[in-house]
Amino acid sequence: MEKYEYEWVRQTRQILLDQCKEVNENDLKKEFGFGFQSIRDSLVHVAGCYHAWLGSFVLSNTASPLITKEAINDMRIDDIQRYFQQADVYVDTVFEQFSDKFDDIIEKEPSWKVGSGAVRKTPHQLLIHSITHEFHHKGQIVAMLRLLGYMPKNTDILGLPEKGFAKQ
Repeated sequence: MEKYEYEWVRQTRQILLDQCKEVNENDLKKEFGFGFQSIRDSLVHVAGCYHAWLGSFVLSNTASPLITKEAINDMRIDDIQRYFQQADVYVDTVFEQFSDKFDDIIEKEPSWKVGSGAVRKTPHQLLIHSITHEFHHKGQIVAMLRLLGYMPKNTDILGLPEKGFAKQ
C-alpha cells in the first residue's frame, strides 16, 4: 500500500465523521444489538485498532493504546475525531519509519493483551488489517444510521471525487 492510497481511507472516514457531527448525542449513544452497540462505541473501537496495532505493537509509542469504557462514555464526536487524528499520525509514522521494512516480521506480545503470547505480523499486514477492520465497522455504523432514520452519505472510495484519486 502506498501512503497516497491511505489518504482515500481518511477521506471516506471524514465523510462519515462529518455526518456523525450532525447526529444528535442520544442517537450516537443509542445501543443496537450488533457491532460495538453504538455509533460512538464503534467509532472509538475502530480508531483503537490503529492505536493498538500500529501505535503500540508496531511503533511501541504507547503501552496502553485502548480507551476505557468509562472514558468512552464521556467522549463526544470531536474527541473521536482527535482519536482518529492520532491514529493517522501513527499511520504516517509507520509509512516513514518502515518504508524499507514494511514486510519484515515483528514478533512480540501485544501490550494490551498481557499473557496472550507473542504475535508475528508485519507492519504491512497490520495496516491492511486496521483498514479492513475500519471498513467492516463502517458498514455497521452506516446500518445504525439507517436504523435511526438518517440517510447515510456515500463513504465508498469509489464515491470520492476524481481529483481525490490523483497520485500525490
